[in-house]
Amino acid sequence: MTFNTYGDVNNQSLLLIPGLGVSYEIFLPLIELLKDQYFIVAVGIDGFLIGEESRFTSIDDQAIQAIQYVRKNLNGHLHVAYGLSLGGKILSRMMERDEIVIEHAIMDAAPLLPLPKWSVNPLRYYQSFNVWTCYHWTGFWKRVFHSHYFDVLLDECRKVWPSGKGKAVRDGYKDVYTNKLESIHGADIHYWYGTKEAFVANAQAEHLCKLHPDTHVEVFPKMNHGQLLVDHPEEIAARILAMSVK
Repeated sequence: MTFNTYGDVNNQSLLLIPGLGVSYEIFLPLIELLKDQYFIVAVGIDGFLIGEESRFTSIDDQAIQAIQYVRKNLNGHLHVAYGLSLGGKILSRMMERDEIVIEHAIMDAAPLLPLPKWSVNPLRYYQSFNVWTCYHWTGFWKRVFHSHYFDVLLDECRKVWPSGKGKAVRDGYKDVYTNKLESIHGADIHYWYGTKEAFVANAQAEHLCKLHPDTHVEVFPKMNHGQLLVDHPEEIAARILAMSVK
């Protein structure tokens, strides 16, 4: 795991954890908007590092590495933590362990529930093929799927695929969807997702609300998985800044 820092270390801290198959650089537009107000730590997840071969270990190992960094460098305290998809799963595990203080936590479409056992292997190989296709995409795929949102995800896949290749995708997908969030600790927890991913995210939000009834759930119209971050980083920046006054 890598930790890429921006801003003044004396400012309030903001931890950013990316999703499966993308790098910490997916946060760069958001970082640009917040680096003067926060000390930002953008995480690189093992198996998905830029320019460095690595392997995905486990959700728990990634959570422990992040916790250890916060303990060593930030006195065991985070003002805000934001996890996208797999990053939200890692963040949820950090909060389940309850070993550091996280004042405000945002899980963006985090998968918190396991899939049926019979479906995990077929889907993780399918997901690996999807990411491989993104890495080796052609002009044909660009014409089919052309949009700013999709282009950014394709660029991210190209950056990190050489790190852990299909094995990292398969191992990450399997670990994500065979583990269930059993408990969570935090004063201010937010769960976000878009209407275009609601068929999956609804159940995750309901499960989280059972564990933590005060969870703030927000559903963003016409947004797909990760699209709010890619297309509207200013919206996320404004919401994070609003947490500074709480």
